[in-house]
Amino acid sequence: MVNRDVLVLNNSYEPLMICSLRRAIKLIFQQKVMLVERYGFDIHSVSQSFPCPSVVRVGHYIHRPYQKPILNKKNILKRDGYICQYCGKNSQPMTIDHVIPRSFGGKDGWGNLVCACEKCNAKKANRTPQLAEMDLIRIPKKPSPLFYLQSMVRRPHSTWKAYLFLD
Repeated sequence: MVNRDVLVLNNSYEPLMICSLRRAIKLIFQQKVMLVERYGFDIHSVSQSFPCPSVVRVGHYIHRPYQKPILNKKNILKRDGYICQYCGKNSQPMTIDHVIPRSFGGKDGWGNLVCACEKCNAKKANRTPQLAEMDLIRIPKKPSPLFYLQSMVRRPHSTWKAYLFLD
């Protein structure tokens, strides 16, 4: 029960971070955050009972600069959900494929790199998807600013989904 995570929102209800339940309770007692959503049980002390926080909101606005997602293999695989963007399978070892090959002028970028299984990557070879007659399941694009927070969440509680746009 004490190992639960709590979603921390900015004063404007945008997600800031995930903290431990213990840390969230300390912040509530210090009156630095307010309870927004709760888990379905209470925390009991010797003389009192408190609702267990699931989502809290800070009392003042915290300015955070925009975080650019880092372009690397790990983040491309996460963005695509470890699913081959040509065949839709996720059981095989995954590689990164240039949609438009470098020999055709393709660059390293969010819009040109996709997750591909080794079989599809070899089948496509050094060709464009049109020349290889292979369609992409989804057009690659740069992840949203919530990408880091969404990828950190392993099993989000149902109360978090509205704030993290996980539908």
